Amino acid sequence: MNSHKRAIINGIIIGIVLIVAIGFALKPDNANTPAPTTSGQAIIGGNFALTDDTGERRTNHDFSNNYMLIYFGYSFCPDVCPLDLQKISMALSLLEEENIDISALQPLFITVDPERDTPEMMHEYLENFHPKILGLSGSLDDVKIAAQAYRVYFNKGDVDEGGSYLMDHSSIMYLMGPTGTYLRHFSPQATPQQLADGIKAVLGAN
Repeated sequence: MNSHKRAIINGIIIGIVLIVAIGFALKPDNANTPAPTTSGQAIIGGNFALTDDTGERRTNHDFSNNYMLIYFGYSFCPDVCPLDLQKISMALSLLEEENIDISALQPLFITVDPERDTPEMMHEYLENFHPKILGLSGSLDDVKIAAQAYRVYFNKGDVDEGGSYLMDHSSIMYLMGPTGTYLRHFSPQATPQQLADGIKAVLGAN
């Protein structure tokens, strides 16, 4: 290859390099920012301020030294909620029968129907279940804040002529750590034994 052709080729290569370099230099600053990474931790949980079934105002900070087993439902629910609360009650009883210390565990039943579920109503309703379960109610705005923190959906159904209605809502039990960190959840299909085993695994590791 003669020197004239070599000079032309070298000029083309240098031009391409300059074009690429200029292109990178003109990119927005965020173009060179590394893509965000995630820790894999579920974004579930947060602050709430509600009234318990004895009339005392409670926030999530009141349970900062406890594991929380949180379930959203309502006392007028005809089927799913009482079954799930019974499941929680049975799981707690199973743990007690195994002499597992559940003093650090606080089960919370948060209503999605604050219009009817007053603290007094919640207290009366929860007498049918394990005594450790604490009911939480409040204003609709208070409940919405709690539900949003735990990614819980709820919606009021049509009101019939007698004033009755159903609530459509998520049906998941969340197990939270003492720092308010999400640990795991239990689906509606979980049995009382599976629920007890899952709780025991967490309590036993601490």
